[in-house]
Amino acid sequence: MRKYIYIYKSELMSTLQYMLNILFRLINFILLIFIFMNLWNYIYDNPNELINGYSKNQMIWYVIITEIIWGATNGRRYCRKIADDVRGGNIAYMINKPYSYIGYAISSHLGETTIKTIISIIVGFTMGLIYLREIPSLSIPAIILVTLSGILAVLINSLLVTFIGLISFIIEDSNPIFWLYSKMILILGVLFPIEFFPGVFAKIMRYSPIYVTCYGPAKLFVDFSYSSTFEILISQIIYLFIAWTMCNTIYKKGVKKINVTGG
Repeated sequence: MRKYIYIYKSELMSTLQYMLNILFRLINFILLIFIFMNLWNYIYDNPNELINGYSKNQMIWYVIITEIIWGATNGRRYCRKIADDVRGGNIAYMINKPYSYIGYAISSHLGETTIKTIISIIVGFTMGLIYLREIPSLSIPAIILVTLSGILAVLINSLLVTFIGLISFIIEDSNPIFWLYSKMILILGVLFPIEFFPGVFAKIMRYSPIYVTCYGPAKLFVDFSYSSTFEILISQIIYLFIAWTMCNTIYKKGVKKINVTGG
């Protein structure tokens, strides 16, 4: 575990040297939050009106939280890096290193995105408070549980993106698969809660990555309950195990292929 913490810290310190780049990347985040704030303000004629159980303020906070979580993954860049390592052969040089490539990739990636995520949280919450003048009331235990759910969501999403990148062992380019995955998360997870979809489809979505990577943490933030927390955290732990197993399985098959073909 120490080696991965060291990798994380090294990447974190390296990222701090490029703060200007991080700030420029936040422009897209700020624009999206601003657009959806005004969109939901237009949709809700009455601030106290409920649409599928959500008030206007809840919907805006929901979008802010899901955007923060999705942005924390920085999936497009991360997936491209994994895919390039596989296609370019760089991964062959890491097979005999005293650490797992998957652990290395995720530790390095999280170190790279931590500062951006912290700034996104500050910016997102500032915009929400200025626009709505209120924040969902949460107790200290609730804040801890919501934070834990958010961290698990980022880990699961990072593992799933890692898996997509490692698909390059099988096909030439996995970036189109990531494009489909990212659009599914954006349209069905980031922008709308599960309750906004038809009954049967909503039930299916509760077993999809959307439930544990976007919906769960955001739902707990805007409408916290201990029963929902238990259900969401258990689902996230199960998904974390499944995603890790998927990554390890495809990685081992890829390494075996490299060893057989000689790199």
